Amino acid sequence: MFSKCAGKECAMDREYSDFLTFLRIEKRASKHTVSSYEKDIAHFLKYIDQRWNISAAEVSYVHIREYLTELYAEKLARTTVARKISSLRSFYTYLLREESVVENPLTLIHVPRKGKRLPSFFYEEEMLQLFDSVDTETDLGKRNSALLELFYATGIRVGECIKLDVKDFDIYLETLLVKGKGGKERYVPVGSFAAEALTVYINESRPRLKPQDDALFLNYTGKRLTARGIQKILNKLSVDASLTSRMSPHILRHTFATHLLNEGADLRTVQELLGHTDLAATQIYTHVTKDRLREVYRNTHPRA
Repeated sequence: MFSKCAGKECAMDREYSDFLTFLRIEKRASKHTVSSYEKDIAHFLKYIDQRWNISAAEVSYVHIREYLTELYAEKLARTTVARKISSLRSFYTYLLREESVVENPLTLIHVPRKGKRLPSFFYEEEMLQLFDSVDTETDLGKRNSALLELFYATGIRVGECIKLDVKDFDIYLETLLVKGKGGKERYVPVGSFAAEALTVYINESRPRLKPQDDALFLNYTGKRLTARGIQKILNKLSVDASLTSRMSPHILRHTFATHLLNEGADLRTVQELLGHTDLAATQIYTHVTKDRLREVYRNTHPRA
């Protein structure tokens, strides 16, 4: 990797090669991972050789900081910079273990935080388009309508949905007993549209699907619907509705939370409905609603 090979540089060249072997043999890293480490470290070794004419063993915290500045100057994505620093951290941890260096120059270097990805969601008009496109004349159509309505009305996870039994839905109170992560249970209110769709499905369509167990949602053979089966149903519904965006149970969950906050629901209530243990997990939706607030402000305020 070095333009010259003498003494210390040759030793570090071997350490670099040994590190890649260590990743393959001891860490059992995939070819893709090893290739990624190889490129990141090779890029760094070339940089320090050309910039300062030093070996990896002579690198200090100051050198790493300047290298970071170079990476930012190249306008690389934060995820790319984070990956390169992670590769170097692992490399120097290995060198420290092998006593090839006396300290890790990356100890005080903090990996840049990855930018938060805002959740995808459907607008209200798109949801209406979805509901209108469902064929409710067939038994499976009634099931699909109830499924879609329930996801939007409650924001439940797909894993929670496939665990539902008929007894978990209280027709009279219009509530749903949801078995969440870690065995935690919560009662979630079900809106009138979803409650009506569920009642029709349970009373009319479900018996004709010849249930083989107590599952709320059944496939065409009468068995409990799986997560994969639900995704296939949602894929078909999005095609039938001519939607350009991808649909999934999680996007419907995002839609549920976003629409509640847009209409003035408080964060704690949404946290409880979603079954989030930590409020921070719910707070990501406030970014979406802030964008919505700005849009409304720009469109309605006389001096916006």
